[in-house]
Amino acid sequence: MDICIDFDGTCVTHDYPEIGKDIGAVPVLKELVEKGHRLILFTMRSDRKKKKKVDGQAVMVEENVLTEAVQWFEDNGIPLYGVQKNPTQRFWTSSPKAYGHLYIDDAALGCPLILDDPASDRPYVDWVRIREMLADWGIL
Repeated sequence: MDICIDFDGTCVTHDYPEIGKDIGAVPVLKELVEKGHRLILFTMRSDRKKKKKVDGQAVMVEENVLTEAVQWFEDNGIPLYGVQKNPTQRFWTSSPKAYGHLYIDDAALGCPLILDDPASDRPYVDWVRIREMLADWGIL
């Protein structure tokens, strides 16, 4: 399966633009890849340049928040099949939405969340329950 994975609140806690804290995604994502599934990072993060004032001077500053998310996958030994798009979809559609068989996203209706962690201001994905669901569905 091609599986689209959100990042903030899904792979790590919500701490944008910083990389959030570990929430247990790494072992499940590795297991998905080991079973032959292909992961596509599908996130609102992007790399961009923006004007900022530094000592009264307007300067261009690079924000590489997408690159940092991709680096998180590399640092954790999790290969990505695609970033923001499915590499094969260009052959059959011009849609900007990444095509996947499954989407794991903290904003998705029905996605199991941890709601009451005092260390985080916002809910995030419950990877123990996600793994159970994936096993129940025969994906893992």
